[in-house]
Amino acid sequence: MNAYNFIKDAIVHGKYHPGMRLTEEHLASELKLSRTPIREAIKQLKSEGLIVPLKKGVSVRHFTKEDIRQIYDLRTLLEGYAASQAAVNRTEADLLRMSEHNLQYEKAINRYSEDDLTIIKEIVEANQQFHEEIVKTSGNQHIHFHISKVVVVPLIFRSFYWYKEDKLRRSLDYHHILLDAIENRDSERARIAMTEHIYQGRDQVLKHLDDIKNKELIKEDTQ
Repeated sequence: MNAYNFIKDAIVHGKYHPGMRLTEEHLASELKLSRTPIREAIKQLKSEGLIVPLKKGVSVRHFTKEDIRQIYDLRTLLEGYAASQAAVNRTEADLLRMSEHNLQYEKAINRYSEDDLTIIKEIVEANQQFHEEIVKTSGNQHIHFHISKVVVVPLIFRSFYWYKEDKLRRSLDYHHILLDAIENRDSERARIAMTEHIYQGRDQVLKHLDDIKNKELIKEDTQ
């Protein structure tokens, strides 16, 4: 794994948590690499907004609730547009690939266990593949680049790890609506379904952050 992928995965999976300071020296030592690939990785992650500069070194970016709202608003615009264009441009082969990814998503949900991280990872990957297929089907060569800048936020917050089975089933319902709209070339319905689907994810992240804050307040009151 190269320096960029290692650092990004460490951020996404919580090894490097928000606010954590990172230095070239530490990263080079941990990855057993020279500082040049570390420096290039840091530069790329800065451009993606995952890390921010300090006077010395960098730190993992901390996302506020307002950041989350704004990023999800942007996601709805980008992925909603992609879904609407997918409905216009799709082929039978595109529909087949989307359906196959969604079937894998459904199979993973059927095996869901709250304590089984392997299954949860399969759910996350199948969901990502379904969404990526919609973006590819849109036919817009540039939109994937822009979407890739904002879809990492739910990964950082590991939102799927907080989903209960009922929420996963609801997510699957949106996938079926999206597939139906795209199959029937109903671009507006596809856009609306994707928008609601993404806002469902946003609400899950915001609710979880509120729950964490409330637990911290209760803990302070009992000390």
